[in-house]
Amino acid sequence: MHHHTIKGCILPTEIFDVDKFIEISKRAKYCIVKRLKDVVKLKLRTSRMLYTIKVDPSKAEEVIKRLQCEIREI
Repeated sequence: MHHHTIKGCILPTEIFDVDKFIEISKRAKYCIVKRLKDVVKLKLRTSRMLYTIKVDPSKAEEVIKRLQCEIREI
């Protein structure tokens, strides 16, 4: 996996597999939840990377419950 950096900023890596996202949450510091009209964006922050996933609002709660890190709503 290549790390894309621009002037020290870490670009997020988008994940499309919920189970993989939950697996990553085990080593994440926290997860940011951003609720938009038609999608919920989840962002996992690990020590070196930022991972994002977009989920349907109807499935978001189920995914959030399975995450194994601190949840921060924004």
